[in-house]
Amino acid sequence: MTAEPDWAAFRALFPTTQHKAYLASGSYGLLARPVEAAVRRYLDDRLKTGVDWGGWGERQEAVREAVAGLLNATTDEIAVTTSASAGINSLASALDFSGPRNKVVVSNLEFPTGAQIWHAQAPRGAVVEHVPEAADGTVPLEHFERLIDERTQLVQITHVCYRNGARIDVAGVVKLARERGAMVLLDAFQSAGAVNIDVAALDVDFAVGGMLKYLLGTAGVGWLYVARRHIQALTPTVSGWFAQADIGAMDIFANTPSPTARRFETGTPPVPNCYAAEAGIALIREIGVPAIEARIRDLTGQAMDRLAAAGCTLATPRDDARRGPQVAIRSTDAAAMTERLAARGVVVSWREDKVRAMFHAYNDGSDIDALVEGLTDNRDLLA
Repeated sequence: MTAEPDWAAFRALFPTTQHKAYLASGSYGLLARPVEAAVRRYLDDRLKTGVDWGGWGERQEAVREAVAGLLNATTDEIAVTTSASAGINSLASALDFSGPRNKVVVSNLEFPTGAQIWHAQAPRGAVVEHVPEAADGTVPLEHFERLIDERTQLVQITHVCYRNGARIDVAGVVKLARERGAMVLLDAFQSAGAVNIDVAALDVDFAVGGMLKYLLGTAGVGWLYVARRHIQALTPTVSGWFAQADIGAMDIFANTPSPTARRFETGTPPVPNCYAAEAGIALIREIGVPAIEARIRDLTGQAMDRLAAAGCTLATPRDDARRGPQVAIRSTDAAAMTERLAARGVVVSWREDKVRAMFHAYNDGSDIDALVEGLTDNRDLLA
């Protein structure tokens, strides 16, 4: 039997937990000592060597390998990007909307960039259709069934909604898309590192994410997964020297894309951010996402039960299978509630009429206590 991870020791790696009840990992994950050390190592390397393209390339490849391992993909299927937006834009540039399959279906649970980029393709012929929510704030499979048709080229779905923490039925959407000849892009920014993801088992065509939330890295670096079956067929018009088959060729007379997903990259990689990303993912993989997911599921379940018993109205489904690492609490003024909680040392975030408490494996019962007490002491702002 596998031993339970030492969660207290893990928590101790994050100094902020000593003075804050930090529940905003879905906005920005906490800085761990090993990640801080990695950033300092970049600075030391710069001071010592000045330029080190070989070493910097190794850091980028280490991130590529780590992401591939995290997702059960191959390294050839991973592009290291500067953001999830950069990955989606590169993919969009490779798609042709001039034919009969010119439709992109997006759910209403998407992060804005995941819809805005597709609307930006309208001059190229793209038609974007939105899948509306049900009364409970989730998007059921039957709503997708009404919109995915023979004109649909791509369906974009979020794994976990940034607004309310609800999960979409990824397997169900993929099955519908396959039956109707469409591809699926999974936005895993709010889940990677907190929810176990196997892109091969899910059979998604593409996936995107970044390092600054549950992967414990930093901003300015992300990833794009492109299933091997699509790589040769898609040539982005967003390109650069690191997208070339031979980065060192320095050929100004042609675009010769890499035969791997690296063709979806562009220019100089985000070097300092790769140092941080490599260290952050190493922390996640050392414990293992299944253990982290179980830990977060237990913490969020406890929090939801206590909040409900205290009279809070929750916007997140209680069913474990229908939610991720976020608990959303309705408020009459979510911004003001967030400010009041911050004054007590409870760090959360908000969207619309919801306060978002976003858990990671470094949280514990004391954070739940602080959240429940902070909310109930401010009942005048609870919905």
